[in-house]
Amino acid sequence: MAKLTLSTYWRSSCSFRVRIALGYKKLAYEPVFVNIVEGEQKKPEYLTKNPIGHVPTLTVDGVSYVESVAIMELLEELHPEPALLPKTPHDRARVRGLVETINAGIQPLQNLIVLERAGGTDQEKRTAWMKFFIPRGLAAFEALASDSGPYAFGEHFTMADVCLVPQVYAARRVGVDLTPFPRIVRAEAAASALPFVAAAKPEAQPDAKI
Repeated sequence: MAKLTLSTYWRSSCSFRVRIALGYKKLAYEPVFVNIVEGEQKKPEYLTKNPIGHVPTLTVDGVSYVESVAIMELLEELHPEPALLPKTPHDRARVRGLVETINAGIQPLQNLIVLERAGGTDQEKRTAWMKFFIPRGLAAFEALASDSGPYAFGEHFTMADVCLVPQVYAARRVGVDLTPFPRIVRAEAAASALPFVAAAKPEAQPDAKI
């Protein structure tokens, strides 16, 4: 079995995703805690693994991989069961579309470096920024999500749910009203009830600062 090391931060949405994916596939890993609030992701030793200075980084037998969606795709190829993507090309494309609605359409806009540029140290400006962009993306996800079954794409847990749970966590943290998104609320509740998702939640991490 390959040795897995995950550079992670407790409240990072992207780290949260990879923790969920690793738990779903029952893969043990060693966490390395990177405090992005204190700037540890900018240190030269970390930048050698992840040149853009983001978390997470997954290291597999000494080789580092970056970007959470690419990491999940790697895990899917190395450990195809249990699957995070459906079997047919059409269904896989739809799940990937849900993934990218969050990965490209919401999450980057709430990154710490973006918030610093958008609002400086003004917390009200930062929150207003997130309260505009998060519901905008969630509305698109709601329209694309399945209207049946417990999860975002119907009967089975997928990569779409892996991305949705951390995004809803972030939405709640800044006070976004989720009432307009019943499909999202349903899917997030179903996924959050799974033990491996609960174990991946920010407050369950050793480096959590509640």
